[in-house]
Amino acid sequence: MRKRYVSAFFLGASAFFYAQEIKDTISKEAKIEEVAITGSRNKKRTVTNTPVPIDIIDIKQVSQATGQVEVNQLLQFAAPSFNSNKQSGSDGADAVDPATLRGLGPDQTLLLLNGKRYHQSSLINLFGTKGRGNTGSDMNTIPIGAIKRIEVLRDGAAAQYGSDAIAGVINVILNDRNKGFEGNAFYGMNLFKSPGNKDVVSDRKIDGITFDFSGNLGTKIGSKGGFGNFTLEFINKEHSIRNANPEFYTAPRQRFGDAKSQNVYFFGNIEVPLSDGLKFYSRQGFSQRRTNSYAWTRTADADGNVPEVYPNGFNPIQNTSITDFTFDNGLKFKVADWDVDFYNAFGSNRFTYQIDNTINATLGVNSPTSFNAGGHALLQNTTGFNASKHFDVLEGLNIAFGSEFRYEKFNVIKGEEGSYAMYDINGNIVTQNTDPSLLVTVPSSSPLRYRPGGSQGFPGYSQEVNKSRNNFAAYVDTELDITKKWMISIAGRFENYNDFGSTINGKIATRYAITPQLAFRGSASTGFRAPSLAQKYYSLQYTNFQGGQLVTIQLPSNDSNLAKAAGIPQLKQETSLNGSAGFTFNAGKFTATIDGYYIKVKDRIVLTGNFAKADLPQEAQDEYPFIDQAQFFSNAIDTRTKGVDIILNYNENLGKGKLTATLAGNYNEMEITKVHTSPLLAGKEDIYISPRERAFILASAPKTKINLNLNYKIKGFNANLQLVRFDKVTLIGYGGADDFQIYNPRVTTDLSFGYDFTKNVSLTIGSKNLFNRYPTLQKAAVSDGDTESGGIFDPVQMGFAGRQAFARFNFRF
Repeated sequence: MRKRYVSAFFLGASAFFYAQEIKDTISKEAKIEEVAITGSRNKKRTVTNTPVPIDIIDIKQVSQATGQVEVNQLLQFAAPSFNSNKQSGSDGADAVDPATLRGLGPDQTLLLLNGKRYHQSSLINLFGTKGRGNTGSDMNTIPIGAIKRIEVLRDGAAAQYGSDAIAGVINVILNDRNKGFEGNAFYGMNLFKSPGNKDVVSDRKIDGITFDFSGNLGTKIGSKGGFGNFTLEFINKEHSIRNANPEFYTAPRQRFGDAKSQNVYFFGNIEVPLSDGLKFYSRQGFSQRRTNSYAWTRTADADGNVPEVYPNGFNPIQNTSITDFTFDNGLKFKVADWDVDFYNAFGSNRFTYQIDNTINATLGVNSPTSFNAGGHALLQNTTGFNASKHFDVLEGLNIAFGSEFRYEKFNVIKGEEGSYAMYDINGNIVTQNTDPSLLVTVPSSSPLRYRPGGSQGFPGYSQEVNKSRNNFAAYVDTELDITKKWMISIAGRFENYNDFGSTINGKIATRYAITPQLAFRGSASTGFRAPSLAQKYYSLQYTNFQGGQLVTIQLPSNDSNLAKAAGIPQLKQETSLNGSAGFTFNAGKFTATIDGYYIKVKDRIVLTGNFAKADLPQEAQDEYPFIDQAQFFSNAIDTRTKGVDIILNYNENLGKGKLTATLAGNYNEMEITKVHTSPLLAGKEDIYISPRERAFILASAPKTKINLNLNYKIKGFNANLQLVRFDKVTLIGYGGADDFQIYNPRVTTDLSFGYDFTKNVSLTIGSKNLFNRYPTLQKAAVSDGDTESGGIFDPVQMGFAGRQAFARFNFRF
């Protein structure tokens, strides 16, 4: 076991979640103001008197007014601190959208399901995507139809919840309705129009056709208040292709755009009182997602093509299959006036790849054109308990404590041999001992070039990986109302991992009501994030395009001989220092919150830049003579993030109807304060984390994001207008530090109209991105094969599919 690491203790805090109504999304039926929010662990704490900020989003109301059918995209346009990008040409990330809070990594936000830790995806982001080198949770494995509300905590909470909560916590609360059936049918389509001068072309004028149907059934169980709530949902979405016009650009990619996907979900939420004071609960979740996306084009003369098979070149197709399973069970009961929750939360994620319309060029004309490339899987099981009790001390004291034991297992699933192997001219697998004269070369190449092995578009996994670890945690969480105006909260948490050691973290938070309308709130905390098993043990050899050239890159596991030869140290935990301070104002019709924050993260794990073979130590060059480049997972950087969240909400009766206006904005500024290089790679800081890689890290969130929402409701009629402004994003191409690719600020406009025909039947029609705004066209970059995506622009926060028209039909009985 590595030497134990203990961070500063009891800087920190507790009380979770200040409620901010977003877009008037909190319905009267939900009575959110009377609900003790998960996290404060104080049943007497309402969402208006806790000391740290959250957004509470009523999913039913928000989804009915928008064209969003996935959780990530819904939050992207609802919560200013939340950012999620649709990807294209990013391997597995085409099927799983990386999501972040306050611009930090996807793995620095903790996802909960009804207050219990939700498992991560087994995918690790690698190529062409934000959050590269990071794992994260896939919120799109939870269907919108099963969700009652989402609570987005905008504050560090590692002292309460443990690893991954550096940036904040997202808590998904499932439906608990106990009667009736609700159905929802959605149909949407992208209405293609080039943003200017026919720069962008598509296969069809209408594409990206999306159909979503969900049914939610609530039923009573027994006569003592038990219930069951069950959701079945199906989503089918077609490709959205946004190619560069070949009349104007020699783009290296012929098939750029959103992936095709098909999702099937089943989720259940059950609670049954077994006796007085004893309640059983169970949450079941299953999702199956199949996607079809295009990799970069292989031209007829590409090294990875065999012209006899593909005379005109080819576009490899990545088919992914993601199977996700959740099964949480628990008992709630009382012991000596303590409320106890004993639970077991199980989750698994399996992600496999089938590559079609491809080839292993070293097999020539005898190569198959379809390969099973293997995949990866993650299993997580958490057993724990929480106990809390209220005491009549001063104006009220709440004490909570708990413990949990977590087991995690990560697997890499080996692909078929042809998906990863390089063969010689006799059909034998190439090894370090293969005579170079036997290697398959590109005909008539000068200087001599070798055919790449493995399936083009996505290489198969060549090794099985089966790694696991366990973790023990214990916490204490206290809240004291010193007076009716002033409360203070202190929490601390101990964690021990069997693969790297222990950590202790703390948090302190306070709230003071200056007047009945105006209050100050603030918090300070330490945090941590353990390296994921995928970051420690993932390995892959793949081919990639750089500046239009195909290169072979080795990504070795952190414990590999190559990593050791390059002097890459074993991964350790990331640590953080979080601080926030702000004010809340509530004057009935008008509410306002302003919160400033500071997040300092040390030893962030990222994927380094690509080291050319000549830049590696000689021992490393000797270890892998056939690779062109290598990159590594490393605790490579320290970052500092500063920002401000402002949310203003105003409600007014206008005529016979009601107008709700919300203006929400986020200012976020991140800087990389230090780069930690390996001693054997000293002097190569700009390769370790190149300007290009730095730009990707800093572009995880725009510097500002502003959301204006206007909603007017009169009798059965409802109109909703939403404007979102995304600030400038700057990326860097393959041409070096001065090869800037600037994406100018954009405003997207969503407009919808709804009508309730009866109390049980309603229809909404509208448009997403009404004025067909696209990211800034990178014309020169596309001609040079210089964008990361290979398209006419890279995926940025606003999306790249253009205008969508939609209709949504809701009914219940």
